[in-house]
Amino acid sequence: MRKMTKIEIITRPGKLEELKEALNSIGVAGMTVSQVYGCGLQKGHTEVYRGTEYAINLLPKVKVETVVCEIPVEKVLATAQKVLKTGQIGDGKIFVYPIENAVRIRTGEEGDIAIIDPKA
Repeated sequence: MRKMTKIEIITRPGKLEELKEALNSIGVAGMTVSQVYGCGLQKGHTEVYRGTEYAINLLPKVKVETVVCEIPVEKVLATAQKVLKTGQIGDGKIFVYPIENAVRIRTGEEGDIAIIDPKA
């Protein structure tokens, strides 16, 4: 069984389509995308609603998750950074995790075979 790695990318919502296209172009086919809220160095901002000031410290982001075994992790990281880097606070973070096992529910296949496209 080949080593499997989960890559989690949290970034600006406006960059999602460009990121998806770039990942698809290097062979990343499967991904999960979630709308999330978070704060880091941006620390949020204040807004006034009906005369009252509110601290908005959780900003909208998107989280893209994928698991790879055939595509080098470094290639995914380099591709994501190239697309997402603006040099401004709020570009996001990438987290990399080792995956112990994966199971394709439909067939019961386990390990790296469970995340590989059977048609490929």
